[in-house]
Amino acid sequence: MTVAREKHIPVMLHEVLEALAPQKGGVYVDATFGHGGYTQAILNAADCKVIALDRDPNVQSRAEEFSAHYGNRFRFIPGCFSRISELVSEKVDGVVFDIGVSSMQLDESERGFSFAKEGPLDMRMSQKGLTAADIVNNFDETDLANLIYQYGEEKKSRAIAKKIVEARALKPLETTTELAEIIYKVIRRQPHQIDPATRTFQALRIVVNDELVELETALHGALQIMKDQARLVVVDFHSLEDRIVKNFFNQQSGKTAGVSRYAPPLLAQAQPAVFSEISRALKPTEAECAANPRARSAKLRYGIKSDGGKHD
Repeated sequence: MTVAREKHIPVMLHEVLEALAPQKGGVYVDATFGHGGYTQAILNAADCKVIALDRDPNVQSRAEEFSAHYGNRFRFIPGCFSRISELVSEKVDGVVFDIGVSSMQLDESERGFSFAKEGPLDMRMSQKGLTAADIVNNFDETDLANLIYQYGEEKKSRAIAKKIVEARALKPLETTTELAEIIYKVIRRQPHQIDPATRTFQALRIVVNDELVELETALHGALQIMKDQARLVVVDFHSLEDRIVKNFFNQQSGKTAGVSRYAPPLLAQAQPAVFSEISRALKPTEAECAANPRARSAKLRYGIKSDGGKHD
């Protein structure tokens, strides 16, 4: 049996493999399995083992394909990547994160992640808990405006929140296209510019999935399972994520004692330097951006753990 050819293009795959540098006999964690693009490339690059994590129950069938093809070289563990240090019980040679919503989730209109496809206002990666519909229909106007501004960095958040509250007074908001049309009444769509709904949808998705706290916790958790000289590779897609990732690498390499406001209380303290080397932010090539528009906002950062690097 063979694994079906990858139909969802993994972002910055060449750069990820170069930064992760998989070796024969190594053990690597793909903390955001999705459709398995990174996992497949890692397993094909070296005779190594990959432990894959994902909170999305819809990836189970894809994981079963990998298990059938790669045998004991592949193991899938369902769960949030913030629990990486609990879920992975062995020391590993590298960890890779592809942060944010996956192409597979965007393509499934019933998941409610995309304003370009009509679907229910859901946005839950784990398909459990609070939905985007719960937020837009129940949060008060001030709270809505604040979350759209804070997590979407949307300058017109107050006007958008006001329109949402006016609309839901007539009927509950149920679909992605309903919400998008409300946003378009505040911000007119312009050719060749970012869709005006992008930032509001990003904000809702981040809150629904508690993404920034999850990311901060996951980065610290990854350090706990990494061997000396192990590599941590992170691909992110917007400034809030990248700020957390950049600050984390700088903090853990001794460049700054600052900590993220999203850090859990026990982690919100300066940590000893554990990376012997960290990269600058790497960006995708123009050719990749032309072939895969999702790559346009991507940034990749990586670090190499020092010998004897400790992490509490």
